[in-house]
Amino acid sequence: MKNMIKVLVVALTTLSFSALGFAQTKPATPATPATPAAPAEKKTETKSEKAKTHRVTGEVTSLDAKAGTFAVKGNDKEVKLAADSKSAKDALEKVKVGDMVRVSYTEKDGKMIATSVKAGSKTATDKKGDVTEETGH
Repeated sequence: MKNMIKVLVVALTTLSFSALGFAQTKPATPATPATPAAPAEKKTETKSEKAKTHRVTGEVTSLDAKAGTFAVKGNDKEVKLAADSKSAKDALEKVKVGDMVRVSYTEKDGKMIATSVKAGSKTATDKKGDVTEETGH
């Protein structure tokens, strides 16, 4: 009986010391990955911003080529866009109100920024109103 009590005391003592060892290492472990985790979160945010590319195909309802702003009506919804790149602004010079266009855009700071503007034919009514969302990697 004395031997069982000794074994039990040794086992409990070993268990309590190992528990104290785990208690000391836990606070140090989250502090070390916390520094690299902050840049990893920024990478995730950047990917999510780039991943949300939207497309709309529809009729140009308003256009200011000099300012680089225009609106496209697609799917019974009008999307107001701003051309940010030189290629998108150049494409706006070639279209007019009433033309069919396909626009790829991203949302940045609450504004819809057109990244690509492609003129379509006026007979492309089968694609009119097509609004899609892509996720890139």
